[in-house]
Amino acid sequence: MNTTLMVLAAGIGSRYGGLKQMDPVGPGGEFILDYSVYDAIRAGFDKIVFVVSEKIEEAFKATIGERIAKHVTVEYVRQALDDLPQGFTVPEGREKPWGTAHAIYAGRAAVDTPFGVINADDFYGRESYELLAQHLSSTAADATRFAMVGYRLSNTVSLHGSVARGVCQVDEHNRLTDVVERTRIEAHRDSIHYRDARGIWHDISGDARVSMNLWGFKPSFFDALTAEFGPFLEQHGSEPKAEFFAPSVVNTMIKSGQASVDVLSTDSAWFGVTYPDDKPRVITEINALVGAGEYPRSLWG
Repeated sequence: MNTTLMVLAAGIGSRYGGLKQMDPVGPGGEFILDYSVYDAIRAGFDKIVFVVSEKIEEAFKATIGERIAKHVTVEYVRQALDDLPQGFTVPEGREKPWGTAHAIYAGRAAVDTPFGVINADDFYGRESYELLAQHLSSTAADATRFAMVGYRLSNTVSLHGSVARGVCQVDEHNRLTDVVERTRIEAHRDSIHYRDARGIWHDISGDARVSMNLWGFKPSFFDALTAEFGPFLEQHGSEPKAEFFAPSVVNTMIKSGQASVDVLSTDSAWFGVTYPDDKPRVITEINALVGAGEYPRSLWG
């Protein structure tokens, strides 16, 4: 079955101060993204759509895209600030990308199959792609049935500072009912807690399932993005840093009965470089997986 993986790479330049600052983490000079695509291909994804910004497009192709294109079908789409619904224009002074929902919206002409969505700079683990590919295949005929891979919170925190996570609320069928954003979660010795909008700290279980932006959608999601983008711009378009987030659109669809989202639980360890001090851990984890035979030493041969 044809399945696409959409990789949200447009924000890499702003997060790392430029694509060249994405230091390799693998023994063969690989980036985290190389391992993500490798895992996706093994799970059965047969097309990769990279969502990039114009400022990093050429460097991205030369640094990462060309070697991946030797192993799987690759297509590029740009997340452009002026890619907006009819009647809307970019407000003066706006430079920040419009967010994850807009990044997915940018790929609407390139995707016509069930598809997964990932962040370009997050390591999700082989099992996560296998779970997602199986779900997309088994539910292909249901245009309104989506999926989200839910990680154990304790497997996603940083030892070097606070993190923001979408904490999942599920029903008795393990279907998503809401994603609650917690913007300051910190690990302290044997406990994890978060601070609410009033500045009060609360304990939170390390077993709580959280979203790391690993989603499974059907092409019908593009219709919802189109329908929601205009109202978002009417309300927030003049705000220079407002972002159109994919979980917000998903929540709207769930509550209106337009879609259901199966939470696919995994105990895999997520990791990424949220803080500079996280990088040594990423390199150690990757090398351990290579040493265990999970990945070849030179990923693309």
